Amino acid sequence: MQEVLGKIKYVMDKFLAIFCAILLSFMTILVLIQVISRYVFNNPAAFTEELVRYSLIWTGFIGAAYAFSTREHMSLGLIKDKLEGNQKKALMIFIDTLILLIAIFVITIGGYKLALSARMEFSALLGVPRSLVYGIAPVSGVCMIIAQINNLYEDITGKVVSWSPKSKKASKEVNE
Repeated sequence: MQEVLGKIKYVMDKFLAIFCAILLSFMTILVLIQVISRYVFNNPAAFTEELVRYSLIWTGFIGAAYAFSTREHMSLGLIKDKLEGNQKKALMIFIDTLILLIAIFVITIGGYKLALSARMEFSALLGVPRSLVYGIAPVSGVCMIIAQINNLYEDITGKVVSWSPKSKKASKEVNE
């Protein structure tokens, strides 16, 4: 079980990180094109603004999934830091379960319904269906679900699941 979760986490983290880097590079190039076309050629390229906006939405959702997978999301540790032992473990299980439920019902199912309802709406400049833009919500929701299942497994067992293609080690004990 640990090895399977470790491999899934490794592949998903690599994919999400690379996808975010590509989107950020793409947005940088688009903004550069916008600036050059506006100030050098005095003829702004209108499509770049819409593409950057949609890329930013995608980057936010993919970045959120990556943050949950790596446990680097923003959190308020005021209560968590004061607890120890079983109380801390119970709180972490509760929080990760709550996040899992939100990922399932709000982001994945709600995002799917939103994307489905927007399939006949088209963007102003590009003419692409809005469902293409909103479709990232259920995709990132599935990634968040996988990440939270992994996080819950770590909370319950007390082991950090990791995997590397070089060492092929499945997991190690939590050093807390």
